[in-house]
Amino acid sequence: PHCLCMHCRKLEDLSVDEFLSGFDALEREDSLGASPQESRVAKAFALSVFSSLKKRGQASEHKAQLSRLKHNDPEFFKFLQENDEKLLNFADSDSSEDEEEEKYHKLPSQLEMPSSDEEGEEDKKEKRVKKSAKKAIKQAPSARLIRDITQAFKAAVATTRGDGDNECRYAVADSSVFNALILLCIRNMHASLTKLLHIRAPDKDQKKLILPSSSPRWQKHQLDIKMYLSGIVQLLGSLTQSTVTAAVLRHAHQMVPYYLCLPKQARQFLKVRWSTGEETVRVIAFLALNKICRHKQNVYLNTVLKQMYMAYVQNCKFTSPTTLPVINFLQHTLAEMYALDTHVSYQHGFVYIRQLAVHLRNAMNMKKKETYQSVYNWQYVHCLYLWCRVLSTIYPSEVLEPLIYPLCQVISGCIRLMPISRYYPLRLHCVRALLLLSGRTRTFVPVLPFLLEIFQQEDFNKKPGRMSLKPINFAVVLKLSKTNLQEKAFKDGLIEQLYDLILEYFHTQAHSIGFPELALPTIIQLKAFLKDCRVSTYCKQMRQLLEKVQENSAFVTARRQKAAFGVADAPAVAAWENQVAEEGTPLTKYYSQWKKLREKEIQLEISGKERMEDLNFPEIKRKKPQAKVEDKKEFKGLFESDSDSDSEGLMRKLKGTSSKFPPCPFSFMQLDTRPGGPSGGWGTGRVLQKTMQYHHTSRLKMAQQ
Repeated sequence: PHCLCMHCRKLEDLSVDEFLSGFDALEREDSLGASPQESRVAKAFALSVFSSLKKRGQASEHKAQLSRLKHNDPEFFKFLQENDEKLLNFADSDSSEDEEEEKYHKLPSQLEMPSSDEEGEEDKKEKRVKKSAKKAIKQAPSARLIRDITQAFKAAVATTRGDGDNECRYAVADSSVFNALILLCIRNMHASLTKLLHIRAPDKDQKKLILPSSSPRWQKHQLDIKMYLSGIVQLLGSLTQSTVTAAVLRHAHQMVPYYLCLPKQARQFLKVRWSTGEETVRVIAFLALNKICRHKQNVYLNTVLKQMYMAYVQNCKFTSPTTLPVINFLQHTLAEMYALDTHVSYQHGFVYIRQLAVHLRNAMNMKKKETYQSVYNWQYVHCLYLWCRVLSTIYPSEVLEPLIYPLCQVISGCIRLMPISRYYPLRLHCVRALLLLSGRTRTFVPVLPFLLEIFQQEDFNKKPGRMSLKPINFAVVLKLSKTNLQEKAFKDGLIEQLYDLILEYFHTQAHSIGFPELALPTIIQLKAFLKDCRVSTYCKQMRQLLEKVQENSAFVTARRQKAAFGVADAPAVAAWENQVAEEGTPLTKYYSQWKKLREKEIQLEISGKERMEDLNFPEIKRKKPQAKVEDKKEFKGLFESDSDSDSEGLMRKLKGTSSKFPPCPFSFMQLDTRPGGPSGGWGTGRVLQKTMQYHHTSRLKMAQQ
């Protein structure tokens, strides 16, 4: 078992007998001499031991043995030099301390600051690459550079979805790289593509849009542009910060000509929500949608109008002071979209107004709570107001003019469905819609009966059951509760609304030649109200309104008496009314001043501020308790007299008999000791004398009984 191949075995693999036999062979070789076989065993054992010791870092302890081996057996030492020279190279660096230094990092004795050249070499290299890329994309963009940027942009957009795209050539894992790449594309991609495709910039007077598909290089770069436009849409869908969304939308608005050349990417972009987000985001989204539909009406307008109308209805479900500006913005912008094509607008208006009429007919016929709720809700009211806005914006239009009459009938039917005081706010909203439609389209609509009817139904002399601090904001209220009807703020707000609406209606008809006849029923109703009403604030407002209406009526009557044409001369009547409107009437002048003040009040109500903030009420400063005590001390001796002791003795005498006698009538009098007071100038002593006489006579009467 003992052979030269033992040196190939590890020291820990040897058995105890083999290990001890090796030491015995070494001892016999050193002292007595050994046989050739034992000598080979000893040499092999020494080789294995030395190799193991070198691995363990303890060879420095056996340098003496090696020197002794060289002196005792030079042949074996020569054998080791020939076969394994590394085994004999035990320098000081092979110690265990050196191995520990290699294993663990040892701090230097003195720290040295890196030089500016060595510091941040990778960052500087990255900055140089970015700078060169920006310079190249601005000055001379190449096809390869644009392709690399679009691939990197695609990889950056893939990170916003939470998973990487396996098809991307690049990977964007750092947020700083992502921001730099998006910023690079937003600022420079549009101008770079324009240079790459050699697209001529349109003239200022030229309204026609130049499409990139007219470039001869369009087919070569079409795939890269498709990828980039799709990435913009995906990026818009994943952004949450309003400032970043606005910046990307501005860039998308620049890229609208490219979207017009790619139908698939354009349909993806048209799904961008113009009804959500902050004001800047909504405005930019509307401009982009309007630009696409204006240049490709036949392709995209019908789809976009349906999409925008549904978004408008969804956002009108709830109305509050915070959502009302958003609803007004959606209403005005949607009316602008309908103004692009009157024929498409007529088709949409006919369908949706008919749908509103069907809901109203079902509510009138079935008379159930569910059918009433399908009409008396914010979505229904805002849709009525939307179509009044559309028809008044597009006027004059022969295509949309037939929709005015059915829309007025639907609004009137909505008012008459439940004409009770609880739904006065809804009636007022419908009246405002009719006023908008009547004033802009110059169509006579009988609005005053809906307002004058409230004077007959509501008792303004009845005292309110509850007092309220805050006024009712009728702009965001559709119906009132039972507690609201009992509050004083309800009648105060109702009078203000009637004043505003009647004045606004007469303002639209102030230049009419038939104004005196139109205002006569209102004058009669207001005079009857002033005769019956006993609330001074209500009478003051209605009297002012009555005076302005009568003044304008007298002005029109005096002007038309000088006219030299007949009633049947329609062109002459129209010319006369236009001339009066240009010159102005007393009511229109008053209305312009009143409107400015009223708009400020409405803005305060919408912002949630109370009107009481502008009023300067006097402050009541109460005295502190300490000051009251000082006042008592100061005026203590003012009313002291010699009769105090007498009065105290009298009260002690009458204490036991006060329950038997009726109370003195003089004790209930608030006597004034001044000469001209209500007590006839009696002094304190005179009152006490009368009191004693009263009690004395009462005792005598009881003694006689």
